[in-house]
Amino acid sequence: MPEPKRAAMSQDGRVRAVIDAVLPCVDGGRFAAKRIAGERFEVEAHCLTDGHDVLRAKLRWRAADEKDWHEVEMKPLGNDRYSAAFVPPAPGRYAYGVTAWVDHFESWRHELERRIEADDIRSAALAGAELIEAAAGRAADKDLKTLLDWAAKLRAGAGKKSGDAKALQALALDETLAEVAARYPERSLATTFALELPLVADRERARYSSWYELFPRSASPVPGRHGTFKDVEARLPYVAELGFDVLYFPPIHPVGREKRKGKNNSLTPQPDDVGSPWAIGAKEGGHKDILPGLGTLEDFRRLVKKAAAHGIEIALDIAYQCAPDHPYVKAHPEWFRIRPDGSVQYAENPPKKYQDIYPFNFESEDWQGLWAELKSVLDYWIEQGVKIFRVDNPHTKSFPFWEWAIGEVKRAHPEVIFLAEAFTRPKVMHRLAKLGFSQSYTYFTWRNTKHELTEYFSELAHGPGRDYFRPNAWPNTPDILSEALQFGGRPVFMARLVLAATLAASYGIYGPAYELMEAAPREPGSEEYLDSEKYQLRAWDLERADSLRAFVARVNRIRRDNPALHSDASLEFVPTDNEQIIAYLKSAPGHDNVVLSVVNLDPRNAQSGWLELDAGALGIDPDKQFQMHDLLGGQRFLWQGGRNFVQLDPQRTPAHIFRLRRRVRREQDFDYFL
Repeated sequence: MPEPKRAAMSQDGRVRAVIDAVLPCVDGGRFAAKRIAGERFEVEAHCLTDGHDVLRAKLRWRAADEKDWHEVEMKPLGNDRYSAAFVPPAPGRYAYGVTAWVDHFESWRHELERRIEADDIRSAALAGAELIEAAAGRAADKDLKTLLDWAAKLRAGAGKKSGDAKALQALALDETLAEVAARYPERSLATTFALELPLVADRERARYSSWYELFPRSASPVPGRHGTFKDVEARLPYVAELGFDVLYFPPIHPVGREKRKGKNNSLTPQPDDVGSPWAIGAKEGGHKDILPGLGTLEDFRRLVKKAAAHGIEIALDIAYQCAPDHPYVKAHPEWFRIRPDGSVQYAENPPKKYQDIYPFNFESEDWQGLWAELKSVLDYWIEQGVKIFRVDNPHTKSFPFWEWAIGEVKRAHPEVIFLAEAFTRPKVMHRLAKLGFSQSYTYFTWRNTKHELTEYFSELAHGPGRDYFRPNAWPNTPDILSEALQFGGRPVFMARLVLAATLAASYGIYGPAYELMEAAPREPGSEEYLDSEKYQLRAWDLERADSLRAFVARVNRIRRDNPALHSDASLEFVPTDNEQIIAYLKSAPGHDNVVLSVVNLDPRNAQSGWLELDAGALGIDPDKQFQMHDLLGGQRFLWQGGRNFVQLDPQRTPAHIFRLRRRVRREQDFDYFL
């Protein structure tokens, strides 16, 4: 066999450690995994080598603005898998990777444990002394002496042919001394994973949040009068009572007058029609201005502060599009598509037409100027105290723009959260999440059967997108009145709220339409609301006796009080023998908090059945009864073992939300409380 040419050798052939994979790894490291600052980020590596030598591996991580790496020892899991974790201390961007090496010291100890013959033990002790002396050469002062003394004792013991070989072996395998030597490994032939994998650490609200959408212009207590930010201030105690921590507004900017839409999306508006808030821009200004009827910039800033005092953040809609009379249209016609007749192309989604909206042309020759201006809109509202943005139809804008704009914003303001309102194809939704959106709308609105819900939320919690796609479940929006809500009545509104609030750590409702059970479509087969608030002012009677106000507040209080519902990672569906009953568990490690949700999907009939809990996994003694506490209704039930009976009447309450709590008695038996 010819000798290999040195010039062709791309690496040191003595490097024997191999790192096959580091997980999580999103698209080969092209995109960042997402986690929450202050919480453990678990990393797994697949590390191997030839032969039987022992490998050691360390997880490496650093913040984006740090030069030096932090290192954490990785624990072997078996089958060449290693794991470790670190805690990103603050929101921001991080990098992580793995380094591994053949550890001759640990390999020596591993072999020595199996040696039996005295001569073998003495010979091995001498070999170990050399390795320990080498470690001493890398050690600090105090450890240097400890290691040299250890090596000397091994040499002395090995030299005594009649000495106690077992005692020598015990000295060589001393765990305390081995820990000292392990601090100073020989890593000159270590291999480091080729990629520095990215991680984005967000604040907790990116993972767990409860959204309430409200049109400020309909917040007036006087029917027919245009609402203001001051009216919204008066509504804050109501939103806080409901238990929401994010109050989201549709666009608050001047509304275009040219081609304004009338009530129910009419093309013939009346003089008093207020138009769609998404038709942004008029002579009063554009995306950095406020509709005068809502108030002033100072009014808005005060509202942001008042909301914070109630534990509520204001989220703004970012809709990158213009009404025909937006100042951009005249000042920058190059940012729009021009039709052959010289007119500006309006938005269309056939058969729907949006004559009052002009989309931007992201293939404009002045794309750089367009990008800079659109990012400046985000910067402006961040300066006014806004840290959460719901982005309208991001899938109709340039992907490279989003990656750049979100990246630039979060570099300066890592606490900012972006929600992608993209009800579109799955791969497009996932791409947007990879590009930087903190949360994403979902298909929950159209998932109704047990099979659909189980399959979809299992995918969200445990599928390939679990490391970057954070779902935000909405049972309704101003654009979507689902068929289920149109025909299911009060039981469906209650059931869909529980499903959204317990299946997903983040969820939202469009109110007051939801708690007042608005259900009339514009026409049969349509998902558009009759008398849609998108095109007119609405007066809402918040004190209506049939309101779901108390029920919504109860569900949100349960969410707040149970850490198990603050994450999606632990979601586990529970088998039931009735297709109309869906059941699922969530747990919060370290909090001793387990929540079991059970929902009747039939809005008309009582349904019953048996569900199968994994009693062993839950620590339940199958021979003893335990108590189930329904947090929704307050009832308590005695169950035993894993197989138990449930019955739900939708005309009363279509769901249970049980909590499991364990308490050890003095005689070491368990009580179970839910």
